[in-house]
Amino acid sequence: MLEYRAAPQLLAGKVILVTGAGDGIGREAALTYAAHGATLILLGRSVAKLEATFDAIEAAGGPLPAIVPLDLMHAKAADYRGLADTFERQFGRLDGVLFNAGQLGTLCPFEQIKEHEWDEVMQVNVKSEFLMTQALLPLLRRTAKAQGEAVLLYTSSSVGRKGRAYWGSYAVSKFAVEGMMEVLADELEHTGVRVNTINPGGTRTKMRASAFPAEDPMNLKTPADLMPLYLYLMGKESRGQSGKTFVAQPK
Repeated sequence: MLEYRAAPQLLAGKVILVTGAGDGIGREAALTYAAHGATLILLGRSVAKLEATFDAIEAAGGPLPAIVPLDLMHAKAADYRGLADTFERQFGRLDGVLFNAGQLGTLCPFEQIKEHEWDEVMQVNVKSEFLMTQALLPLLRRTAKAQGEAVLLYTSSSVGRKGRAYWGSYAVSKFAVEGMMEVLADELEHTGVRVNTINPGGTRTKMRASAFPAEDPMNLKTPADLMPLYLYLMGKESRGQSGKTFVAQPK
């Protein structure tokens, strides 16, 4: 799938929300979607990083994005409902969401996981996505009815398909994301809203460096290398694909 070549204006006219848009894969996806015609909603915790992504999109001549600073660790259901109302008023549609923001937590034996670290990982990786999805679903359904489709794309991991020692909190959170995707795909089967997950695999990001500090990052693919798959799943050529996990770098 990394050989996929997207049409230059594949996403023209679409409005796409990317969480974690200030760094790593989220930033690259935002830049790539904008380069293919989409108007981006950039969501993240760091205003400075979001502004840097905004500036890069503007400099490249893409549609001007919107910036949404939000701390997923502390956001409540009402905050997400407010976002959905704002998106409806400002754009009138929402064609796609890429849930990319994530929390690694501490890699350690299961019995040593601290309760507050478990809660933090579950809050960012699972609960925030649950609450945001609930709030955005009415707008996504309306968009799908009017435009023919809308896309929910979650980020998974190899440890979310097969557990691995010392990855406790993160692995369990990604198992939950996989389950959430499958439940939603089944519920939304006849609505035009497609739901999938991407497992990006080992990628040259800060999170990967934190998990594997002794690894040579030059041996890893960059976020840009993975973008053909991200484009494919957000575009019309993946119509009919739902309820699946797409592995960017199969072994």
